[in-house]
Amino acid sequence: MSSFDPVTARLILVLAEEGSIGRAAEKEHIAASAVSRRLSDLEARLGVALFDRSAQGVRPTIAGDAYLERTRRVMREIADLDLVMGEHAAGKCGSLRLACTSAALSGRLPELLARFAERYPDVAIDLRESSAAAGLSALEDGLADVAVVSDNYDFSRFETRPFEDDRVWVIAPPEHPLAALLSPARPVAFADVVAHESVGVHHSGALDRLLNEHAAKLGHVIGARLRVESFAALVRLVEAGFGIGFLRATSLHLLAGTDLVCAPLSNEWAHRKLLLARRRSGPTSRAIADFIALCDATYVPSRT
Repeated sequence: MSSFDPVTARLILVLAEEGSIGRAAEKEHIAASAVSRRLSDLEARLGVALFDRSAQGVRPTIAGDAYLERTRRVMREIADLDLVMGEHAAGKCGSLRLACTSAALSGRLPELLARFAERYPDVAIDLRESSAAAGLSALEDGLADVAVVSDNYDFSRFETRPFEDDRVWVIAPPEHPLAALLSPARPVAFADVVAHESVGVHHSGALDRLLNEHAAKLGHVIGARLRVESFAALVRLVEAGFGIGFLRATSLHLLAGTDLVCAPLSNEWAHRKLLLARRRSGPTSRAIADFIALCDATYVPSRT
């Protein structure tokens, strides 16, 4: 086998993630023919097929899965080597590669990053907003140093610590039958509100999965009639009278300027947290360690 080619390896990882040569090419800003040629050349050198091709796209073969697993390991080592050498060469200069969800960016993360940037102006901050699943994949692949994500995922391969409390709240228009029951100081049970028509958000997202899991136990579906892709849109549709809605605490600022009423859910499962996660085997540069320490020092658990 010829020497390892990181460029081709990166393309193979993206191809497996996207499941399509065209989408992989678009994501990497190269021609689809170049992706196809690199894949064919690699398969010829290895003597095995790495992907099954069909009209629907590409899927890794058994040999492809084995190649992908080891390629991720090599790419993590390359990324870790760059990080460690950069730390040696530049002292406090370096980088912080952070993957985070929109919930984290709606909460205290921007203020923390501002404090960190002021304290360490020579540290480059590489911020990528993504779903929790994509953020954890970035950690696995060595493309991020830390991730701030919701807590309802498999964290067995990661080190985690609490980052921010993010309780689930219910919102409703003031004329809604539930309005008299809703007060920020008076938690309400999910069973008392779930039967009402609601606006859903982010199909298959973390909050959507959590709510529908518990709604199903009560014989209901969240957002059966209407579903949107942003919490800002959800607030507007609740204002317009399409039903109640559910928000994370980090999104309650969207209620400013509205007359919507709200209350936290009293259920234990609704007491969510955002977690700061990192790979167990990942190197900890000075910049990463200082950012984690800042997060720990400023985290204040909710008393409710």
